[in-house]
Amino acid sequence: MDSAPDASKPLLAAVRQQIGMLPNLMKVVGHSPAALEGYLALNGALAKGQLDAPLRERLALGVAEFNGCDYCLSAHTYFGRHGAKLAQGELDAARDFHAGEPRADAALRFARRVAETQGRVSDADLASLRAAGFDDAGVIEIVANVALNVLTNYINNVTLTDIDFPKLATRQAA
Repeated sequence: MDSAPDASKPLLAAVRQQIGMLPNLMKVVGHSPAALEGYLALNGALAKGQLDAPLRERLALGVAEFNGCDYCLSAHTYFGRHGAKLAQGELDAARDFHAGEPRADAALRFARRVAETQGRVSDADLASLRAAGFDDAGVIEIVANVALNVLTNYINNVTLTDIDFPKLATRQAA
């Protein structure tokens, strides 16, 4: 943190205080105060939205697996287990965009379609999601969570961020 730009230091300190550690991803993103501020703002805003923490962690796991991001897979497995209290079976299923709960499963299947089609989902994809109880805000929040996770996946894949969580490998890396 000592070598971080001055504008990033208070943001990084807040992350450390909030979660009790400073993940290497935050150190990497902290090279750009603008990127760090933007990431933290969107992440914080989405945490106040309709999607609960377990669903957001499941979405992060599916997107990490899809994009071959070992860092995010490792981090979100840790946060999914310890923060969102997801069972191992749910963590494993989320990597394939599935969940045992029908509503979460619909959200994950939709997120997969968003990732696969770069957002060009079909009317049927939207209808399935809406049938599971998601309104317009829910649709947008799922897309925003996918995009937020794509951002961190790409940063980690570009920078080869050192994994500071119990290490897992995506199937692409295995």
